[in-house]
Amino acid sequence: MAEAEQRPDPARARDRRAAEKAAARARMQQQHTWVDLQVQQAIERGDFDNLPGAGKPIEGLGETHDPDWWVKKLVEREQIAVLPPSLQLRKEDGELDARLDKLATEAEVRAAVEDFNARVIHARYSTPQGPPLVTMPRDVDATVAAWAERRAARRRASAAASPTPPGSRRRWRWRRR
Repeated sequence: MAEAEQRPDPARARDRRAAEKAAARARMQQQHTWVDLQVQQAIERGDFDNLPGAGKPIEGLGETHDPDWWVKKLVEREQIAVLPPSLQLRKEDGELDARLDKLATEAEVRAAVEDFNARVIHARYSTPQGPPLVTMPRDVDATVAAWAERRAARRRASAAASPTPPGSRRRWRWRRR
């Protein structure tokens, strides 16, 4: 008799599953009502007034489905250029002086040039992907010297453009409060 009491009754289990499904269905209907209520209240408050794009057609609605649409939008929005390594290094080589001019110390410039050279050398000894690599590593000392020369020229130009004569310096005094 104890064995029969411990065994679940199939009819009772079926009723319990049906009751759970009915409760889940009721919760879903209630959830739709709650969401509709929240949207209606937001409309009454004016939360949806003057949204950007209001009254304009939805972009790309009539086009065919492209599974990579989000990648293309990301590339367009972030202005990402995906180039083969040889072209990327050629582009970086052309922009390297401008990037170095933004650095403050010689150690930072040296590290940036050495990093560039390491990537060029790695690309030279790896399997070519895309057009051939024509970019050469830069001479670190010559590049640092050119950076120092450009920096000195910028300082001379800013000193010449400043209204105060170079001999008169403004002295700062510390004040106690």
